[in-house]
Amino acid sequence: MLGKSFSFLCIISLLATFLTKNEKALADSIFGGAAKSVTVVISILGLMTLWNGILEVLKDAGVIEKLSKLLRPILKHIFPRAFKENTATEEITACVSANILGLSNATTPLALLAIGKMNEGRKSDKATNDMITLAILGCACFNIIPTTVIAMRVSQGASITYELLVPVWICSFVCMTVGIILCRLIGKICGDT
Repeated sequence: MLGKSFSFLCIISLLATFLTKNEKALADSIFGGAAKSVTVVISILGLMTLWNGILEVLKDAGVIEKLSKLLRPILKHIFPRAFKENTATEEITACVSANILGLSNATTPLALLAIGKMNEGRKSDKATNDMITLAILGCACFNIIPTTVIAMRVSQGASITYELLVPVWICSFVCMTVGIILCRLIGKICGDT
């Protein structure tokens, strides 16, 4: 689906370029954008490495494990089937904990492992409500330290970087809450497969 969407956008862009006879601007933006993207990636890489190092120290210090223990009582209400069947609860808890601490790039393998464990022994190829909820939390989870956003802003020379923490906390909490509520409501309407 993403490939089709990207192809559609490229075709529309090319058509608009040829209709407006603005080929030079297209070529300039393609090459300029490619060069700028390399610069952005290199600057973000350094910041992400720093934050991942800090978060790895927190992990070694047991902060993620303590956060996981704090989250378990809440997560058993968000993932009722998984906690009732005692399936992938450690992976779910670690995934959500890492996401909250801003280690979003490390949560994908944990989420895939958790979904794989939740899918073991099932005959249906449809996702359960718990699987969908985990995917939603992967996209819209509350972040204490939004490392990617901070890294992007610093790499672009933004004057306001850390002042955005409170708005990010509010937005991410609202998105997470709405996502969980919608998942539960739709799950009640459609049933859990």
